[in-house]
Formats: sequence, C-alpha cells, structure tokens
Amino acid sequence: MNFTRRRGAIAFFITLGVCLTGLAIALNITWIHNNSRRLAMDVLGVLLFSILIAGVVLNTVFLVREIRRNERQDSFLNAMTHELKTPIASLRLYLETLQRRPVDEEQRQKFYAIMHSDTDRLLSTVETVLKAGELGQHRDHKKRTRIELHPLVAECVATVCQRHHLAPGSIELAEVPGGVRLYVMGNNEDLRTAILNLLDNAVKYSPNGVHIRCRVDIDRYTWALITITDTGLGLPSRELKRIFKRFYRASSNDPVKIKGTGLGLFLVRTIARQHGGHIKATSEGPGKGTTMSFRLPLAIGGFDA
Repeated sequence: MNFTRRRGAIAFFITLGVCLTGLAIALNITWIHNNSRRLAMDVLGVLLFSILIAGVVLNTVFLVREIRRNERQDSFLNAMTHELKTPIASLRLYLETLQRRPVDEEQRQKFYAIMHSDTDRLLSTVETVLKAGELGQHRDHKKRTRIELHPLVAECVATVCQRHHLAPGSIELAEVPGGVRLYVMGNNEDLRTAILNLLDNAVKYSPNGVHIRCRVDIDRYTWALITITDTGLGLPSRELKRIFKRFYRASSNDPVKIKGTGLGLFLVRTIARQHGGHIKATSEGPGKGTTMSFRLPLAIGGFDA
C-alpha cells in the first residue's frame, strides 16, 4: 500500500511540475507577444519566467528524490526488522524447547549449533549497521598496514563457506598467475568486511546453486584486482550502478525472497573509495550471473615474484 502511494505521489509531482512548466512557458510567450515593442520588458520577462521554470523543475526533482529516499529508508527498516526478528524468534523457540522438555544430547547439540548460527546472523547484521554508520561519517583515521590480498581473500572464502554451510568447491579461488604476491596498503578489518560482503551477496543471489569463482590479479602494474563472479540471478543494466547506493536493493523477479539490509554494497563502495580504489558490477542480464570487480592501488613495491 505504501509503495503504491509513493508511486502515485511521484507521478503527481512529476505531472505537477510538467503542468506548471508548460503554464509558465505559455504565459511567457503570451506576455512577450503582448509587449513585443518594449525590448527591456521583454528581456526582464524572459529572465523572470526562466527563473520560475528553473525553480519549478528543481522543486519537482527535489520532491521526487525525497520520496524515493524515504521509500528506500522504509525498505531498510522493514528488512532490518526481519533480519533481527527472525533469529531472535528462532533463539527463543529453541531456548523454550530446552527449558520445557528433556532433550537427548545429540538433539541438544543440534539446537546449540542452530542457536550459534542465529547469534552469528544477529551479530553480522548489527556489525553491518554500525560499520555503515561509522563509514558514513567520512572520516578515515584508521591505521593502515601492508596487506597481502590472496591470503585475505582465502580467509574470507573459508568464512563464507562455513557461514552458509556450502559444499566444497562451491567457491573457487584461483591462484595468482605466476605465483606473484600482491600487497596493498589498507585497514585489514575494512577490507575483510568488503570482501565478505561481496561473497555473501554472491551466495544470497545464487538461490539455484552456488558456483562462485574468485580471482586476485594485477592490473596495469599499479592495481590489484579482485573479481568475484557468480552464476546467480544477474542484474539488468539499469541496476548496475544503483546497487551501491545506501539502502538500495535490486529488484528481482525470482520467487525466492532475498534477505538483506541494502547496506552491504554501499559499505563495499565506501571502503573502496577510502582506499583509493573503486568497485564495479557487470552482468549480461537477468539470470546470467554477476561479476564484481574490486580494484585497489598496489602498495609501493606491491608485488613479489
């Protein structure tokens, strides 16, 4: 209902802006025609009506942006509510089960594993929100060190495989060509957050089977390039840049509801920029998978043979 109402509001303000602009142009033409012999008044009239038209257009653009921003924030709140409520409800259910009736040791250990997974999910959600708030302050005073990328990506791959209970080989990490060791100057925690978010996203958007290929390579002798390619839902071209906005979640025609807060890729973009790099998404279209290219400047003497 709220979504339909906002769409109607956007259409209303666009229509209002177009009508007011058309009215202003019509009045301007009429006014010039009726006062065509007074050049100074003509110039003044054109100037005033131009200012009026510009004001109407800017006002309409501002209103539409605000409506869309509020829509994304509402979607974020709904997603956050779900992301917090679901594991809490699960934890409560298993705790009540353990409290109310005797459970054999095997079943008890199974419950503990599920509750541990739920607490990990809660912690990950909270950390994502806190990290987004921290990075959103546009302050970067963290100490940076020389980091070798391939071991960091390998660690993240292992973490994601364990977190999502993936079969061996679901995420393939290629060796760096020539056995070169690539280094960047950065904050280990932030880079780990960025890579984990990219891998988590690739897993979530592969509901029909996870097959992800990762690669760490050198690009143009001055950049380190991490590419993560999945065979999942893919993206239409219009979504390739929008997905990195705060709270934005790509639309999907897949019947499986994708969980998330809309902050993961925003964090990746922010971290990439703070490290002097950038992130890019490419896809051949819906159903054809997505490739994320995470580029970082190499440290001085940033690779060893």
